[in-house]
Amino acid sequence: MNNKGQATWGYTLMLGIMLFVLAMALAPAGQSFVNDAMNSSTSDFIGLDCGNESISNFQKGTCVITDFSTAYFFGGLILLALGVIGAKLIFDN
Repeated sequence: MNNKGQATWGYTLMLGIMLFVLAMALAPAGQSFVNDAMNSSTSDFIGLDCGNESISNFQKGTCVITDFSTAYFFGGLILLALGVIGAKLIFDN
């Protein structure tokens, strides 16, 4: 019999929801950072210039990885939030 009560469920649910909200809150800022990095260079910063067709294959690969990084980072945060809640479901006795 589990004598811990429902407090651990509440903490686990709050942690999972906090991670999910954190991922949703950081998504616009992360996407704007990636968009700025993929644009051409200006006087303020050096960009990858991904819209240019004459860039090298190395730069094209860097553009693709930079574009995927947003989905990987925020998808990973959401999976971490679901993993925290799922671990509580699976391993709670």
